[in-house]
Amino acid sequence: MMMAVYLASRAGSTGREFAAIIVLAFFLTLQIPSFLSAQEMSVEQAIEIGLANNYSIGIARQNLQSAANNSRLGTSGFLPTLDASGSLQYSTQSRESNSSFSSGDSDDRNINAQLALNWTLFDGMRMFIDKRRYAELERQTSFQTRELIENAVVSILRNYFAVVQQEQLLGVAREALAVSETRFQKVGIRNDLGGATSADLYSAEVALNNDRATVINLELALAVAQKNLNLILARDPAAAVSVVTEIQVEPLALELDQLLAKAQERNSTIQAARQRRSIAGHNIDLARAPYLPRLAMNAQYGLLDRSSTTDNPLPIPGVPATEETSGADASIGLTLSINLFNAMRDDIALQNAQIAAASETLRLRDAESQIEGLIHENYQTFLKQMELVRLEERNVVVAQTSLELQEDRYALGTSTSLEFRDAQTNLYRSQTALIAARYQARITRLELERLIGELTID
Repeated sequence: MMMAVYLASRAGSTGREFAAIIVLAFFLTLQIPSFLSAQEMSVEQAIEIGLANNYSIGIARQNLQSAANNSRLGTSGFLPTLDASGSLQYSTQSRESNSSFSSGDSDDRNINAQLALNWTLFDGMRMFIDKRRYAELERQTSFQTRELIENAVVSILRNYFAVVQQEQLLGVAREALAVSETRFQKVGIRNDLGGATSADLYSAEVALNNDRATVINLELALAVAQKNLNLILARDPAAAVSVVTEIQVEPLALELDQLLAKAQERNSTIQAARQRRSIAGHNIDLARAPYLPRLAMNAQYGLLDRSSTTDNPLPIPGVPATEETSGADASIGLTLSINLFNAMRDDIALQNAQIAAASETLRLRDAESQIEGLIHENYQTFLKQMELVRLEERNVVVAQTSLELQEDRYALGTSTSLEFRDAQTNLYRSQTALIAARYQARITRLELERLIGELTID
C-alpha cells in the first residue's frame, strides 16, 4: 500500500488509477490464500480419500468378491444336486344313470412327492481342473485390482505433488515480488533525491510489473492444479485445498538388478500375465476332459397317497365306498458314458486352447520385457535427476549469496540496476529449477515404486 501511495503522489490522476489497481491486486493477493486455506491434507489422507471415492476401484473390488465366490466347491461341480418335487390333484365326478352297474358321484385325491439326487463322480477330471482354474481367476482378479489401485495412487500423487510444486513456485515468485517492490521504492526515493536516473526507475518498474504478472499466472496455475486434485479425489472442484508444501525425495536403497528382481516378484502387470498363462494351461486340460469317460450317480425316492370315494346308489357287498392307496419307491443307479465322436469338435477345442496358451506365453514375455525396459529407463532418469537436484541446490546457494552481495553494492551505489536485476533473476531461476527438479525426481521415484510393487495402497 505504501508503494501505491507513492505512485499516486508521483503521477497525478493516472497514478491514482494505477495505485487503485495496485491496492486491489494487493488485497486480492491477501484474500486468495485465506479463501484457499483449509485443513492441511497429507499424502496419506489424499490417497485414502481418492481410493474411497473411486468408482472404478469399487467395481473392481466387487469383481474380486465375485471371483472369490466362484472358487467354491459348488461352482466346480464337486457337490451333488438334490431336487424335490410334489403334486396334489383333486377331482370330482357326478353321474346319473338308470344302469344298475354304474356308480354315482366320485371324489379322487392324489398326492405325490419325490426326491432326486444326481452326483457326478467322475467327469474326466473337469471338476478338479475347474477348481484350480477358478482359484487362478481369483488371483488374477486380485492382481488386476491391485494394478488398478496402483495406477489410481500414482495419479493421485501426481496431482498432489503438482499442487505442492505450484505452491512452492508461487512462494518463490512472491519473494521475488517483495524484493522488486523494495527495490522500486528505494529507486523512487533515490530518484527524488537525484541519486538515480529515470531509466533506473523505469527499469525497476518494469521488473516489478513482470514479477507481479508472474505471481498472477502462478496463482492461476495453482488454482488449476487444486481443481485437478479435487476432481481426482471426487470432491467439489471448488473445495479449498491445503497440502504439505514440501517434496521429499529419498535416494533409492536398491540397485538396478535388485529393482528388476523385485519387479519379477511383485509387479502387478507381470503377475496378472502369469495368471492368464496359468489359466490358459488349465483350459488345455479342460479341453482334454471330454476324451475321458463320465460316471454319474442318480438316486430317487418317492411317496404316493391316493384316495377315491364313490357314492354308488347300488352298493356292491364287500366293496368299500372309499378306496385308499399309499406307497413308496426308491431307486439308485450309476451311469457311465463316453463320447465316441462329435464331429471333431473336441479336437478343434483342444487345438484352440493350445494356441491361446501359446499367445499368453508371448504376452507374458512382452510384459516382462516392457517392465524391464521401464525400470531401466526410470532408474537412469532418477539418478540423473538426483544429480540435477544437487546441482540446483548448489546454484540456489550461489545465487542467494550473489543477490545479497548485489543488494549491499546497490545500496552503496557501486552496482547498477541491471546487475541487481540479473542477480535477482538468477536466484529466481535457480529456485524454480530446483523445485521442478525435485518434482520430476519424486514422480520418477513414484513410478519406480509402482513398477516394483512397493506402493502402499492399503
